[in-house]
Order: sequence, then structure tokens, then C-alpha cells
Amino acid sequence: MVGVAAAATLAGLIAPVDRTHLDPLGYAVPLVGALSLLARRRVPNVVVVVTTVCVAVYYDLGYPGYGASLPLIVALYTAVLAGHRRIALVPLAGLLVGTVTRVVTGSPLRESSQSAFLLAGWLVAAVAMGAGHRQWRAYVRQLEKRALDAERTREEAARRRAAEERLHIARELHDSLTHSISVITMQAGVAVHLANKRGEPVPEALTAIQAAGRDANRELRATLGVLRAESDDPVTGVDALPELVARSATAGMPATLTRSGTPVALPAAVDRAAYRIVQEALTNAGRHSGAAAATVEVRHLPDALVVEVCDDGGATPDSPPVPGIGLLGMRERVTALGGTLDAAPRPEGGFRVRAELPLRVTA
Repeated sequence: MVGVAAAATLAGLIAPVDRTHLDPLGYAVPLVGALSLLARRRVPNVVVVVTTVCVAVYYDLGYPGYGASLPLIVALYTAVLAGHRRIALVPLAGLLVGTVTRVVTGSPLRESSQSAFLLAGWLVAAVAMGAGHRQWRAYVRQLEKRALDAERTREEAARRRAAEERLHIARELHDSLTHSISVITMQAGVAVHLANKRGEPVPEALTAIQAAGRDANRELRATLGVLRAESDDPVTGVDALPELVARSATAGMPATLTRSGTPVALPAAVDRAAYRIVQEALTNAGRHSGAAAATVEVRHLPDALVVEVCDDGGATPDSPPVPGIGLLGMRERVTALGGTLDAAPRPEGGFRVRAELPLRVTA
């Protein structure tokens, strides 16, 4: 502000000698315009009006130089940077009115037009600089937001892959080791029972096998519980679908979510399975089908929960996609809960995944 005031005054002092020299009012007008810049960030539009009036008074009184316009240029730049582009019409209109007034009152047309064009050029430059700086800052903010979104998406994908890997390991252990250990423990128990029934001494090795089998089975189940735990996964079920749809849009797959029916308390397995089915369907739509958008529908029925995901990709009944691990995993989840899954291309184009999960889950 001090620099602007000094520059405005100095420009008047070094003006040509054939112009009116500065008097106290000639010093005061640029100083008032410079002082008003103190409020340019709080009320930029008001400051532009004040500096415009100061410039008009300065030149109408015939004071020399163009330095008095510096506060107006700074105020206009700040206002445009803050997003107030239309305020630029105020000084331009004032400049036009002042030029016409001076010509009508007898000022030389050439001199008045030269001054007007010079000042108009400075004002346009201030507007252009403010608008350019504003666009650059918006571009930088957009880049930062994209970087944060990409980092968040990578972290979520990593957590999802880790959770899926843990579940895969848990299923493999459950299907292989649990069964084998149970058979060993059962056979050892049968041998101990037969030995006791015959009145024969039970070998210590057989008793040790039976005890070790029970311990191994108990420890394995505890390990499976840890692997299946999703304490580090922030999503839990159907209530987390809005966040999932929002993240899908951020990752490049816009989706809409609709819910119908009367929501009820869902079994944990059904709640989690519904979320995973929608998650996998959206992932497949964005990764494999070339879809531009998808719709997610959740219907609460009296005895079942229906989730349906449709996309507008390139799948057709004549060229259905090859089922992958994702569809197989969804079918396994639904089958384990006693539900039904329909995953196939739609007649009008695109792919549809529809899962009906019963609310009464059997072990």
C-alpha cells in the first residue's frame, strides 16, 4: 500500500511542466485511493468503486500523470482474483463517461482519447492478470485434489485386496486343514473308544494325537477368525454403499444408488455379502465392460434383500463376457447364504448383476 501511494505521488511530480502541478488535494486523492487498498481483501468491490472515484476526481481536476490509477489497477486485480469479474465494468464505464465529458467541455479529442485508451489498456491488463491467476490457482487446487483422490483410491484398493486375500486364505484353510484335522481327531477318538470298550489300555500316543487334534482345531479356528475379521476395513454393509458409490465416481465410474422398501436389521453375513457384491460389480463394470455409468438398486423385501447393479457397457446377449474370479466369488457368497445370483448381459445392452439374499441364514 505504501509503495502504491509513493508511486502514484511520484508519477504526478515527474509529469510534464505544462500540466497543472499538484496541490494538497492532488496529493490527497491518490493517498485516499491507496489507503482504501487496506480493505481490498474484505470488500474488494467497494474498494474498486472508491479507487474509481479517486481516479475520476484526479483527472477531472486536471492533475498531471497517470500514477493515480495505480490503486485502481491493484484493486481491480484483487477483485477479479476473488471472482468478481463484473466489477470491471464500473471503472470502464467511468472512464467512458469521463472521456465523453471532457470532450464535450472542450478538451482536445486527441489528448482525451489517448489518455482513455492508455488507462483502458491498464485496466484490461489488470483484469486479464487477475483472471489468469485465478484460473491457475483453481488448476493447482484441482491437481492437488486429484492427487489426494488417487492416493485415497490406491489405499482403499490395497485394503480391499488385503481383505480379499485374507478371506481367500481363510476359505482355503477351512476347506482343507479344518476337515483333515477334524478327521484325525475323530479317528483318534474312535480308537480310544474302542480300546476302552474292549478293556484294553489306551496307548499314550493315541491320547496325545486326540489332544493335539483338539488343540490344533481350536487354534486353527481362532486363526480363521482373525483372518476373517475386518476390523481394518471401514466398510461394513449396506449402510456404507453411499460411500462406495461416491468412491466409484471418483475412480471414474459414475453410479447412482436407490433404495426401496422398509429397511430392517440385516444378518451380518447378508449385510457384508450385499456390500461385497455391489463392490465387485462396480469394479468389473469400470475395469472390464467399458461402461460409462452404472446404477445400484437395493430393495428390502419382507424375507429377502435384493441388490441389483446395471451398467451401460458393451456386453450383449450375443457376446457375453467370460466369467472371471469376481463373478465366481459373488456366486460363492450368494450360494453360501442360500440365495440366488443372476449375472448376465441385458437385452438392451450392458451387464446386470442381481442377487437375492434371504434374511433367514442357515448355518
